Amino acid sequence: MRKVAIVGAGMTPFAEHFALGIRDLLPMAFADCAASVDKGVRKSDIDAAWFGSMGTTDGFPSGILADTLGLHDVPVTRVENSCATGHDAIRNAVYGIASGACDVALVMGADKLRETASKGMLWEWESMTRDMAWDFPLGLAQAGFALHMRRYLYESPATREHMAMVAVKNHRNALNNPKACRRFELTVEEVLAADTVVTPFGVYDCAPQSDGAAALILVADDVVDRYTDRPVWIRGTGLGFDAVMHQHKRDLTSFAATRRAAKQAFGTAGLSPGDIDVAEIHDYFTGIEIISYEDLGFAERFEGFKLLEAGVTEVGGSLPVNPSGGLNTKGHPPGATGVAQCVELFEQLRGQAVNQVDGARTGLAHNVGGPTAVAAVTILEGPGG
Repeated sequence: MRKVAIVGAGMTPFAEHFALGIRDLLPMAFADCAASVDKGVRKSDIDAAWFGSMGTTDGFPSGILADTLGLHDVPVTRVENSCATGHDAIRNAVYGIASGACDVALVMGADKLRETASKGMLWEWESMTRDMAWDFPLGLAQAGFALHMRRYLYESPATREHMAMVAVKNHRNALNNPKACRRFELTVEEVLAADTVVTPFGVYDCAPQSDGAAALILVADDVVDRYTDRPVWIRGTGLGFDAVMHQHKRDLTSFAATRRAAKQAFGTAGLSPGDIDVAEIHDYFTGIEIISYEDLGFAERFEGFKLLEAGVTEVGGSLPVNPSGGLNTKGHPPGATGVAQCVELFEQLRGQAVNQVDGARTGLAHNVGGPTAVAAVTILEGPGG
């Protein structure tokens, strides 16, 4: 099995792209990605492409990617796996290169959730407006995660204030990120006073739905020198599952899918949680970031809140989490999110990020969705790691 590296990474801003369609966003993300390849890349170099999308592309997803980028001679595979879609597209491309089926692969993720015609994919929608307008699907996602969080708050010492600390941290990080859609600071008091979406989540505990696209260029180790002298290596990937229905889950205070995905990724990488220098963790709801600290092995059970209190997960702490701002402030077009997390880590591990973590050599990206029925983890290592 060949080693696989990322040699290029780019994305569009995550925002309300009402004036742009998927056919506009895909070329924008690809151009940003191609520009980051140190020695350049040509479309003719691409042997295969994987496209992560939840289906909100107003047409045939694989065909749209091939058409908009002029890749008609390249096999394009569409991947969909809830919020793990982007990571699963990366995982499939890794398998393609590692097996020898291709040398250079394009991975893209994109979705448009802000279009009226696309809202049906997330069940029942209602508008929640305060200071700025964004929509939440009041159904499976919010209610499902709320069940987990209410039980977690009941059984653990964590409080709503700790959830608010996640929102404050990630909003602070987003201030420097020009591609994030929520770029304003908050206080704990403002988070706690915000309108309720579904208990225990207020407006600022929830990530804004958004439009966007992200792209990566992956290559095999035996051709990496053609593209860069500073590759970011994909050390491990993991994909875990759990029961879809909550009545079939043994424990609502932990996500078994995340634990399984993390075990696979760390096992493949030959690393442990203590080896990670920076992480992009699923914070579609603030409390999910806290639970994920524990499921990923960064904290003991019911002690994730201690990382927040000690400043461990701040930029400047020993394990900065979501220096990009995370889903909570950057936005969450599901097909693009996992790819965009790896764009952030690519920049972090090459010393080029807007909220640069000093000395970052290894990074972890994580999504959970379904809700909570699927999770994905990708572990990256920087040049010279």
